[in-house]
Amino acid sequence: MKARKTEPVPVRLTPEEIALVRSLVLYEDADILALNKPSGLSSQGGRGQANTLDELLWAFAKPGKARPRLIHRLDRDTSGVILTARTKPAAGFLGKAMMARRFKKTYRAIVTPGAPVPAKGSIETPLRRDEAGREAYMRVCAPDHPDAETARTRYRTLAEAPGAALVEADPETGRMHQIRVHLASLGRPIAGDARYGGALVVAGHPAPRLMLHAAALTFPHPGGGEMRLQAPVPDDMAGLLAALKLA
Repeated sequence: MKARKTEPVPVRLTPEEIALVRSLVLYEDADILALNKPSGLSSQGGRGQANTLDELLWAFAKPGKARPRLIHRLDRDTSGVILTARTKPAAGFLGKAMMARRFKKTYRAIVTPGAPVPAKGSIETPLRRDEAGREAYMRVCAPDHPDAETARTRYRTLAEAPGAALVEADPETGRMHQIRVHLASLGRPIAGDARYGGALVVAGHPAPRLMLHAAALTFPHPGGGEMRLQAPVPDDMAGLLAALKLA
């Protein structure tokens, strides 16, 4: 006899948590809910005491109903557009569309110590997962490595200043930490990305966290047609862009 899948137990949220997650809404309708995730909030599976975004989604659940389902994830320190489905059919549709690579993700990143060379191009270096204790990393590797995973990132330089540049990146595959590792492999790690060699101070200005933002997401809507959602750059990243004269 097949065991029944247990439904997740609703999480009791504080009024402050409910207000926070509702303030992040970019767009919502009967099928989908899109949020502008702040840096520092885990999408799922956080180890701390604070609730993850997945748990905060209980704020949108109707009595006796499931919460919206995350369709994809963003790294804890990455900000920007994240999509959820309100219904099982919508989740199934979007999941299949993502597997078919019908999603287009556009990121903005501040890199150091200058613009990539060439200023635009495609990075197709394979990646492999590497674990050190409880931490997981991605490493570039040879195509014939037994753990090699195909990875492709298109990028272009949007602005350049002494010691830094603003880069737009479009990952065509969805490997963990893909943009971070690919840009670092060009010798242009993302500012604030201590894990992959990013500078914590850029031209005298602090970069206290990963300066990577999911700026836009284009995808087929479950109800038909294509949708593009955009999220404004957060204040701390916008401040650094202005200080570096990249904005």
